Amino acid sequence: MNNIITDIKALQEETLINLKNSKANNTVRAYKADFNDFGLFCAQNGFKSLPSEPKIVSLYLTHLSVRDAKISTLKRRLVSIGVIHKLKGYYLDTKHPSIIENIMGIKRRKGSSQKSKKPILISTLKEIINVIDNQKKEEVKKLRDRSIILIGFSGGFRRNEIVSLDYDDLDFVREGLKINLRRSKTDQFGEGFTKALPYFDNSQYCPVVSLKKWIEISKITSGAVFRRFSKGNRMSENRLTDQTVALLIKEYLKLAGIDNKNYSGHSLRSGFATSAAESGVEERNIMAMTGHKSSEMVRKYINEANLFKNNALNKLKI
Repeated sequence: MNNIITDIKALQEETLINLKNSKANNTVRAYKADFNDFGLFCAQNGFKSLPSEPKIVSLYLTHLSVRDAKISTLKRRLVSIGVIHKLKGYYLDTKHPSIIENIMGIKRRKGSSQKSKKPILISTLKEIINVIDNQKKEEVKKLRDRSIILIGFSGGFRRNEIVSLDYDDLDFVREGLKINLRRSKTDQFGEGFTKALPYFDNSQYCPVVSLKKWIEISKITSGAVFRRFSKGNRMSENRLTDQTVALLIKEYLKLAGIDNKNYSGHSLRSGFATSAAESGVEERNIMAMTGHKSSEMVRKYINEANLFKNNALNKLKI
């Protein structure tokens, strides 16, 4: 009997571990952060946040909408509130009419279109690299920063994928560089896939040449590829955060005299996809590099690239 009880306890512990690992750490943190905001709203208005009920959640969504939150933010917060309820053993009907109809009404009144962040296209990419190369700073720092930008663009990487790269993920071959992406947003189970970056004709803007120089000068032989510098310009063992990628992009855009307001870490990834579409690269080949599972987002990049290319006005003789 005691053995059975012990086995059940062990199974319960394993089940808890599985539940915790069912979602990526970043995802769980995002859920908690979203729910904390909902909890604050409830506390300020005398509502119970856990368990809650549809009419309270609907009021919270309205509260967000009058503060000009995006529709995508409302939807994400709703998912987070529902997930936290499930994890705590409570049921919340997130598809209740009072919630769904409210979101539809908000969409109609405010619209659901969102202003996307600008993509970094090839001309802008070159300007950034030129600015980095002309900086009066240590060569090692310049090589790190230019490698982050070039790898991020050329591989169509998400910013968290860039900073997650380890030395063992890199394989320099005769044709260029193979990068093993062990886990990504659309690959939560860690099946991984490989991206191949060939050598560019112009070595100044070649991600493979730049990364090879960075590895050589930094003397990295294991662990994180892109690391922080401590005081005294000493390279640490600490991996860069994904926020650093966005900050670097904004910093060098500003130095290049470009308004950096509507750029973000995602601008490298969207810049690759848009530039590839402008050059006539097929949708499936863009997806093979970016790792998109759905063609919906890739088609948005293609449509953006073709706004002027396939414009009906080009056929008019005025």
